[in-house]
Amino acid sequence: MQLLQSGVDRSVIALWLGHDSAETTQIYLDANLALKEQVLAKAAPSEGVWRPFKAEDSLLAFLKSL
Repeated sequence: MQLLQSGVDRSVIALWLGHDSAETTQIYLDANLALKEQVLAKAAPSEGVWRPFKAEDSLLAFLKSL
């Protein structure tokens, strides 16, 4: 986790650990609470009102044709 927080790329960490893929390494890189708080502090709140997505009839027709 310290390597990740220091800016080392996940794929480099995977290579150092001898993992075949970076996805295998992700198990060991679960973010700690402090890192999560830092990321949330940087995230901008969404502007506007949230409303669910409503697909247009043309999009639904296209998807049904697939």
